[in-house]
Amino acid sequence: MRIIIVGCGKVGATIVEQLSDEGHDIVVVDINSKKIDSITTAYDVMGIVGNGTNFRVLKDAGIEDTDLLIAVTDSDEQNLLTCLIAKKAGNCSTIARVRDPELNEDIDFIAEELGLSMTVNPEKAAAVEIARLLRFPAAVQIDTFARDEVELLKFIIPPNSPLAGHSLIDVGSIQDNVLICCVERGDEVVIPNGSFILEAGDKISIASSSAGARDFFRRIGIDVKHVKNVLIVGGGKIGVYLCQELSEKGIGLKIIEQDYERCCELCEQLPEVTVIHGDGTDELVLREEGIADADAFVSLTGIDEENIFLSMFARKVSHAKVVTKIDRISFTDVINQLHLGSMIYPKKITADHIVRYVRAMSNAQGNSQIETLHELIEGKVEACSFNIGTESSIIDIPLQKLKIIHNALIVCIRRENEVIIPNGQSVIRPGDTIVVVTSKLGINDISDILEKEGKAA
Repeated sequence: MRIIIVGCGKVGATIVEQLSDEGHDIVVVDINSKKIDSITTAYDVMGIVGNGTNFRVLKDAGIEDTDLLIAVTDSDEQNLLTCLIAKKAGNCSTIARVRDPELNEDIDFIAEELGLSMTVNPEKAAAVEIARLLRFPAAVQIDTFARDEVELLKFIIPPNSPLAGHSLIDVGSIQDNVLICCVERGDEVVIPNGSFILEAGDKISIASSSAGARDFFRRIGIDVKHVKNVLIVGGGKIGVYLCQELSEKGIGLKIIEQDYERCCELCEQLPEVTVIHGDGTDELVLREEGIADADAFVSLTGIDEENIFLSMFARKVSHAKVVTKIDRISFTDVINQLHLGSMIYPKKITADHIVRYVRAMSNAQGNSQIETLHELIEGKVEACSFNIGTESSIIDIPLQKLKIIHNALIVCIRRENEVIIPNGQSVIRPGDTIVVVTSKLGINDISDILEKEGKAA
């Protein structure tokens, strides 16, 4: 596909990074020549310096022959105008990043009137992920598939766990209704088979329904109690969206915000939330506002370093579920070693949403279209869900007879309202949604996980 990406900030750069190896013809546009030089030097893409709302700039980028335009500048209005011009000039599909909560209230109307194929809101998407994590405090990461009916939960095996020291076959009865599909041990990443032996400290991912995951955690002795109160530092957009997500669930919410005028705005927007005017990086303020007794602590300031130190402090003085927002995505290997609880990368969430759409669009004529995409481990393991069409080559064949590549695993099947953890005798039927975990990155169609002989069969 021919794709134009307008805006070469962190989101735009991440989209280019994920799509550049997938055979697309990509053009990037930005008013900053240094950003253009940086991206075109690192990736095999064409760059144009200019404003995406300028028709001549879009024409130079090849808008008339473009399949998809993605507008991810820092300005919502510029993104929407760019998409409008692109739609009129090239009749291509368009995606806009829209972050303003006021615009978000009318986003369905705006998208319909401008003919947008998709809108993405990094802050709202991040808030939704945080709210999901607070529902399962033991998990450090939760990804959902099949209209949220299938979940992949990542957690760390604690010392003295009944899982530690045993193979997957040995713990078969414990993991009834779930499937352990990925294990991280230091720098090693494994998609395990039955003989793989688990160890305390392993970070494992399980596939399950929500109810199945809860039963599994109980069986291995991990607390599944609900979060009753949340302390949030930072009253920005994510904080607002998060409070809106959680307030309906009867959770006690408290935000610490340093800017007095912003505190006044929060009081008007969120009357059910306790808003504290104070410095959330001050230890005394945190202690006075009950960090030691909080069920969950979420650091949402605009500075990564502050969020990191706040989360480290919270883990030291409390038993709270800790969630850390990180904006910079270039030091994930280092950050992962700091044990900051669950980490949320709003810009990466946005990029993942867009990449998922691009892959589905690329495979629009296929019989097993990609529905959802999540990176379980950055640059190493992806989890994808596929809607199975009537002509798919894997229908009605027992999984044990499918020639699946060694680094891929079918971990879950959603059939109508049922979530199935498959075994070797399970078969896939038209209309099923299946979830695949694989270290083969960039798959677009379910046939991509089959060996060559299987593709031809």
